[in-house]
Order: sequence, then structure tokens, then C-alpha cells
Amino acid sequence: MGTIKALIIGSNGMLGSDLCNMFPYAVKLTHRDLDITNKEQVLGSIQRIKPDVVINAAAYTDVDGCEDNQELAFQVNGYGPGHIAEACSKVGALLVHFSTDYVFDGSRNEYIESDTPNPINVYGQSKLLGEQKIAENTENYRIIRISWLFGIHGKNFVETMLKLSTQMDRVKVVNDQFGKPTYTVDLANKITDVLELEAGIYHLTNEGVCSWYEFASAIIDNVVPCTSEEFPRKAKRPKYSVLVNSKTEPMRHWRAALEVYMKERNK
Repeated sequence: MGTIKALIIGSNGMLGSDLCNMFPYAVKLTHRDLDITNKEQVLGSIQRIKPDVVINAAAYTDVDGCEDNQELAFQVNGYGPGHIAEACSKVGALLVHFSTDYVFDGSRNEYIESDTPNPINVYGQSKLLGEQKIAENTENYRIIRISWLFGIHGKNFVETMLKLSTQMDRVKVVNDQFGKPTYTVDLANKITDVLELEAGIYHLTNEGVCSWYEFASAIIDNVVPCTSEEFPRKAKRPKYSVLVNSKTEPMRHWRAALEVYMKERNK
């Protein structure tokens, strides 16, 4: 990034870790360093650092957990990003923030950036509030909606499948929810391109649509399909949360990214 001073918030998460590899000279803050729900702390920290770009990868991403901890979800995913946006506005920094496919209800087969959100669970509602609070507090933002993340540096669907495959004869996975798996390394590598684009909302995912069952089948051999009704969860999931990258160059297919991921994790 040359002389651009970047700040990464949530630097020790799955996505945050790959962002740190992409921006090695960035100032890096974890939850221990900065509580984004504390407005005064956020304003003070960003005022002190005076970054040119703030990349916020901090989030409460436990979809079912958000149903039980609604106040925490809205504070971390909703109001927290608003605090960061206000601080960015005060110091003249560009804000890059990550949102989710779950801001949509899944009633359509695919979604572009301008489609109207209608989240059906608390996680999606809290992330949509974050988008709204950012837009209220700064004009210079890039909100990036992402989906079905997997990466080396954190818990994810790939690791869950590999673990369950060794513990169970057959692993049941739903075959009626569709989306786009996205590799955190590919996502992190795309951020420098996004910085050059105009303010607004962007969808960034690897190419290729699949069901969770199809995704699992690419990872393990002993997987069997089931319906969402057979596998009830606390939070309702959208049937289709396919994000169309209508504003950026497409990234590689998720199967190609998964192949690289598997080689990397087995090193």
C-alpha cells in the first residue's frame, strides 16, 4: 500500500489474519486492544492512530448465538461499526467493512448490491444495522458483503466437516440452502482493488453456487443430504443467499480455492 497507513480491527480472526498478511505494515488491533462497542474508546483510538484506511473485520458471527445474545449482536455488529464510521469521518479515513449474505431473506435465487435487504435472523438484522449506521456516519466507506467464509486461521465449515467425518459414519448436511463459499485469502487479496472504487456496497465471493451438501461433498466422502427441516437450527437461514459480484472482476471458482486451502492446511 506504499505510504498509506492502514488500521485493521479484528486482526486475529480468520479473515483478519489474512488481511494482516496482505497489509503487513498495518496497525493491528484485536478485541483485547479495542472494544468496538465502546464509542469513546473507538473515537480515541482512531484519533490517536490517524489511519488513512480502517479495515473492520471485527464481528459477532455465531449465527445461532446471536439469537440468544441479541443485545451483544446489535452492539458488536450494528452500533460498533457506526462508532468506527464516525471516528473515520473525524480523521478523514476510508472505512472498509464486511457485511453478510444473511441481510437477504433468500426468497430470490440471487442478489445484487442494490437489492433490498430483508434479514430473517438476528445475525442478519444486526449486520444490516451496521451497514445503516456506517452510511449515517461517513460518506467514504466500502461495505463488502461476503458469504460462507473458510480460511486457515479460524473455525469454519471445512474444518467442521473434516472433524465430523472422523467421528461419524455418515455426516448429514442440508441440501436446500444455496450460496457461494469464499476463501479468506482471495477476499483479502481483493481489498486493494476495492480501495480504488467509489464509495458504496460491494459483493465479493468466489465464483460458483452450491448447497451446503455439495460443498461438504467436495471436502469429505461420507456425507449424506438432508433437508433443513431434518436439521433444525435456532436461527432461520435463507434458502438462497447467492451474492452476485456485479461491480468487480470475478474471483476464481470456490473449488479451485478449496483445493489451495486443503494443500495449505496440510503443509
